Amino acid sequence: MRLFRVTRGAASKLKKIRVLRKSIARVYTVMHQAQKLRQREVYRKKRYVPKDLRPKKTRAIRRRLSKRERSIHSEKMLRKMRSCPPRKFAVMA
Repeated sequence: MRLFRVTRGAASKLKKIRVLRKSIARVYTVMHQAQKLRQREVYRKKRYVPKDLRPKKTRAIRRRLSKRERSIHSEKMLRKMRSCPPRKFAVMA
């Protein structure tokens, strides 16, 4: 493949090189996609997942607290919430 480029072969040969490179790239793309799918299956239930298999999202979304982390309260806060529960008002008809 490179030999043609160095010797500046015929134009038809140079076109064949491009087609060949594109077809190699297509094969590599399919191989890498299949490899990624297999890796996702392996790491599906694992605690730690490689960075390239994690969801991309945005930087801000990745740094946000999870739903569980948001719902956690300290002992002191729980005591305060228990001692002063939210007031309930009844509407008289």
